[in-house]
Amino acid sequence: MPVRAIRGAITVEQNEAELILSATRRLLESILSRNPSLQTDDLVSALFTLTPDLNAVFPALAARQLGWTQVPMMCAQEIPVPGALPRCIRVLLHWNTTLSLAQVHHVYLEEAVRLRPDLN
Repeated sequence: MPVRAIRGAITVEQNEAELILSATRRLLESILSRNPSLQTDDLVSALFTLTPDLNAVFPALAARQLGWTQVPMMCAQEIPVPGALPRCIRVLLHWNTTLSLAQVHHVYLEEAVRLRPDLN
């Protein structure tokens, strides 16, 4: 079965744990909604990144709160590129699916829509 990747990103207003967790849950729920055939059992892994101005909590905790208990996850910090979008949470999901690349829907919310305006 092919492995496809789903990208997503969202921004938060402040470096607060509950804001980061809430935004991450919203992002993951939006990805699930936009990709209705996605089941967590079909996820190979999830990689979360945060911009350097966010460090209050690991965003993978939000996925665990949604019941993603068997999905291998990792969190990392984005490289600090000057002028990059601040306070941004990104996710890359690796998904076992027979869908084509064109059938996979990426999700960018809040200020993160600026990262991929071609997808919104």
